[in-house]
Amino acid sequence: MAKAQNILLRAYIIILHIINNLVSIIRTKILTPWNNNNTSLLYQTLPLEISTKLSIDTTSIKTASSDFGKLVHDPPAFVFHPTTVSDIVHLVKSSYTACPPFKIAARGHSHSIGGQATVKDGVVVEMSSLVDGGIKVCWSESLGFYCDVGGGQLWIDVLRTTMEHGLAPVSWTDYLYLSVGGTLSNAGISGQAFLHGPQISNVLEMNVITGKGDFITCSKNMNSDLFYGVLGGLGQFGIITRARIVLQKAPTRVKWIRMIYEDFVTFTKDQEHLISLNHGPNYVEGYLIMKKSPANNWRSSFFSVDDEAKVNALASEYGVVYSLEVVKYYDNFDIPKTDEELNEMFKGLNFKTGYIFKKDATFIDFLNRVRTEELKLQSKGLWDIHHPWLNFFIPKSCILEFNQRVFIDIIQRENKSAGPFLVYPMNRKKWDYRMSSVISDEDEGEDVFYTVGLLPSARNGEDLTTIENQNKRILKLCDEIGINIKQYLPRYYETKEEWMMHFGVQWGLFEERKAKYDPKMILSPGQKIFNFSY
Repeated sequence: MAKAQNILLRAYIIILHIINNLVSIIRTKILTPWNNNNTSLLYQTLPLEISTKLSIDTTSIKTASSDFGKLVHDPPAFVFHPTTVSDIVHLVKSSYTACPPFKIAARGHSHSIGGQATVKDGVVVEMSSLVDGGIKVCWSESLGFYCDVGGGQLWIDVLRTTMEHGLAPVSWTDYLYLSVGGTLSNAGISGQAFLHGPQISNVLEMNVITGKGDFITCSKNMNSDLFYGVLGGLGQFGIITRARIVLQKAPTRVKWIRMIYEDFVTFTKDQEHLISLNHGPNYVEGYLIMKKSPANNWRSSFFSVDDEAKVNALASEYGVVYSLEVVKYYDNFDIPKTDEELNEMFKGLNFKTGYIFKKDATFIDFLNRVRTEELKLQSKGLWDIHHPWLNFFIPKSCILEFNQRVFIDIIQRENKSAGPFLVYPMNRKKWDYRMSSVISDEDEGEDVFYTVGLLPSARNGEDLTTIENQNKRILKLCDEIGINIKQYLPRYYETKEEWMMHFGVQWGLFEERKAKYDPKMILSPGQKIFNFSY
């Protein structure tokens, strides 16, 4: 019996040895042709259970080669599908100890515009593969309600989970099918930011894997330098694997109102008034309506057929009009009180008489409004096309000149792109200057700045070229006439000097943090901040 067991054991060892040799041949002979960035070292340094999560199949590579913008095509050498956080730690450490290291980019929902989530000839980490980064709603005496969320989780799932407990985060993006780690690496803004700040201002704690492969828990009081660096840090200092998000009691419904203005000065004055109120709206945004950018757009089909025709007719008459969008949260038993608050809130506003439009919606339907339009466009093949967007922050003192020189003289008169075109104010005091995200430079006495989003789509190469050229003209014009903008989700910087100008006085700290947490410049090369030749 013992002899038979020994024979079986020897046979098992021989078979195992043969398998290991075959694996070695596959690693060195088959996968080596992919080695444009020394990535075959992965197969020599990673444990087998980690290296087997690297994929080179055509579908995975194609998906990871581009992003929502459909402007860049940078195929990675491998796509990594981790199931645990430790998988990512091993991957990053393997790069850090390799000579030379291979580049790594964490990919959430890849809603970037200019290939920021891609990594040519490197490794894209599919954060959605993680199974140990769910959503957990918690409460503590010191923190109140919060949720711990995996970095690869989508905000729509955060909303649905927290709403089961009657709770919700306070700051959002207009589109919820974005990853938590992705928006926190930028800022995360929408019409609630004037009141609660961007999403990065509502984070209590994070788990981060640095460019050295160190797994670090950080907060305002613990490893605070990393905490502030990662928030808005464009993925340069670490991969967010968990974030602790502030929660508050969630409303059940919203009063959703849009008002139309013929005059931009009055439009901005009323926007600024609304965001200054102590008990004002919960959400404020604004956008342009013109011939190619009608009242209803892919952000939401708010207007009825008759109302849209009425508003579009006014826009045709004036060339461009402005829509102020206001939302007030409420619960079913608060309807009379909410209506009274809205009436008081709108006293003194100067929108065009007869051009106020109201709608009632559930809280979830309002927050998830873009998804409804996305599905419509997907069915027509009009969603997965080029999105040459341009987003930036602009000082309040420059917004009137910007309206004339850009909105009117370029966008409206030339009528080359369809928008939508967003413009709405934020309160500067709701942003934390210790974080990496930068906003417009502060002019003396200005507590308000504006965000502008030029969000056209292009169905073909000709349209794409037209829009891209227009974007570059706008940026050049702002530079020439002294409108000091700061790109949000930046993609037009090509040199170190341009990035230094972007970060301004914060550049030195940004560079120091890079040297401290990712000294070999492994992470997020698609941002092209430190990898200029990438």
